[in-house]
Amino acid sequence: MLDVCLLGTGGMMPLPYRKLTALMTRLNGSSLLIDCGEGTQVAIKERGWSFKPIDVICFTHYHADHISGLPGLLLTLGNGERTEPLTMIGPKGLEKVVNSLRVIAPELPFEIKFIELTEKEETISINGYRIEAFRVNHNVVCYGYTICVDRAGKFDVEKAKENQVEMKYWNALQKGEVIKLPDRILTSDLVLGKPRKGIRLTYCTDTRPVDSIVKFARNSDLFICEGMYGEKEKEKKAKEYKHMTFYEAAALAKKAEVKELWLTHYSPSLTRAEEFMDETRKIFPACVPGKDGKSCVLDFEEE
Repeated sequence: MLDVCLLGTGGMMPLPYRKLTALMTRLNGSSLLIDCGEGTQVAIKERGWSFKPIDVICFTHYHADHISGLPGLLLTLGNGERTEPLTMIGPKGLEKVVNSLRVIAPELPFEIKFIELTEKEETISINGYRIEAFRVNHNVVCYGYTICVDRAGKFDVEKAKENQVEMKYWNALQKGEVIKLPDRILTSDLVLGKPRKGIRLTYCTDTRPVDSIVKFARNSDLFICEGMYGEKEKEKKAKEYKHMTFYEAAALAKKAEVKELWLTHYSPSLTRAEEFMDETRKIFPACVPGKDGKSCVLDFEEE
C-alpha cells in the first residue's frame, strides 16, 4: 500500500491557511517527497509523519515556491543524525541549484545523490518505486511525475515445474532474486504468472495541458493536478503564465480515465476552491479540491 499526503496546496506565496507545494508518499519504510515549498516541515509535523525515512526528493522545477523549504529540511535531517544517502531527482541544473541553497546548510552528515533529467521522458527505479518523469509546458523546464508501485504475478507451481526449477529456489525467485547456476540463470518469470495491476499516482503542477500528461496519468489511481484558477475569466491569465484552470485539469483527468482527481497549487487570489466544484464536476465527477494535509491510502486491487 502507498500512503499519500498533500502537504501544501498553495502556489506563488504561502498564506496563513495554505502552505506551499509539496507531496509526500510512504512505502515500506521509505518516504518520497515531490517538491519542498515553504512550510513543508511544518506540514510533515502536523501530519504526524517523520522526516527521517525521506530517501527521495523529486523536483518539478526550480521556482522558489517549489524548493524554498529545502535548506531547512536538510538541516533538520542533518541535526537528526541522518547518515543514509538522500537521492534528489529534477531537471538539469539540480546539483547547482541545491548546492547554491546549501550555502546556509553546508555541513551535512549524509551524501546527496543527484539524478538530473535531460530527456523528455525518463524512468528511475528506486526504493520500490518506479518513477516516470515527463516534461510538461511551463515557462521554465518542468516535469510531472508518475509514481508506480509494481506488483508481481502470483507464484505458479505448475509453471515452476514446467521450467524445471527446483523447489529450493522458489522462495528466492518469488522475491525477485536472480540465481546464477553453472548451466543456467534463474529469474522470477520462470515461477510467476503475469504481473498484476499495481498502484499508480500522477502529480503535475505548473503547466499548460499537454498530451504527455494524459499519457502518463492514464488509468492512475489518483491524479493530483494544478488548478491555479477556478474563475473562468482567468483562462487568459492561465495561458499567459502557463498554468491551468480547474476545468482544464478536469478535462485531462477525463481523457486519461483516472479514478480520482485532486486539485492543488491554487493562486493566492483563490480563497474558496469549493465554489467552483459544481462546474468542474460536470467535466469530471470524481474531482475534489485538495487541501493541506489531505491524505489517503492507495492499495492493490483485490482479486
